[in-house]
Amino acid sequence: MKKVNNAYHFILLLLYAFFCILMFQITIQYFPIDFDVAFLRIKQQYTHLTHYKIAFYIHVTFSVFSLFAGFTQFSKKIRTQFSKVHKVIGWIYLVSVLLFAAPSGLILGYYANGGFWSQLAFCILAIGWFWFSLQAVRALRQRNYTKHQFFMIRSFALTVSAITLRLWKYLIVLIFQPRPMDVYQIVAWLGWVLNLIVAEIIIIKYLKK
Repeated sequence: MKKVNNAYHFILLLLYAFFCILMFQITIQYFPIDFDVAFLRIKQQYTHLTHYKIAFYIHVTFSVFSLFAGFTQFSKKIRTQFSKVHKVIGWIYLVSVLLFAAPSGLILGYYANGGFWSQLAFCILAIGWFWFSLQAVRALRQRNYTKHQFFMIRSFALTVSAITLRLWKYLIVLIFQPRPMDVYQIVAWLGWVLNLIVAEIIIIKYLKK
C-alpha cells in the first residue's frame, strides 16, 4: 500500500510540475513588457489604464511564484528535514500573496470578462485568497501549526485555480462549445469553488484526526 501511495503522489507531483511549467510559459509571453500579446489582446479597452497594466504584471509574476512554492510547502520531508527552506519559502509565498498577487487579482477581477457574475467570482477569489493567507499568518504567530496548515491548504487551493480554471475552460469548450462569455461566467466560479471543496475534504478526512 505504501508503494502504491508513493507512486500516486509521484504521478501527482509530475502532473503538477507539468502544469506549473505551462503556466510559466504562458507568463513569459508578456516579457519583455508587451500589451498586445496573448490574453492582453482581448483586454485592449483596459490596457490604457496605468493601474490595470501594473496590476496585471504584478499578478502574473507573483502568481506563478506562488504555484512553484507548492513544491516545498506541502512536503512532510522538507518540513521536517529542511525546516529553514520551508519557512523561508513559506514567508515569501505569504508576503507575495498578501501584498501583491491577491490585491492585484482584485483589481483584475473588477475588469474580468463575462460581466457581473464573472467579476463577482474573481473578486471573491481574490478576497478569499487574501483572507486565507492572512489567517495562516495569524495562526503561525499564535504557534497554532495545525490551524496554520489548514489555512495554507485553503490558500493554496485558490492559488491552484490558475491551473484548474484553464483546464475547465479547455474541457468545456472542447465538449460543449458554448459562447465565449458563457465560458468565462462558468469557469470564473468552477475554477476555484471545486478546489475549496477538495481542500475541505482533505482537511476533514485526512488531517482532522
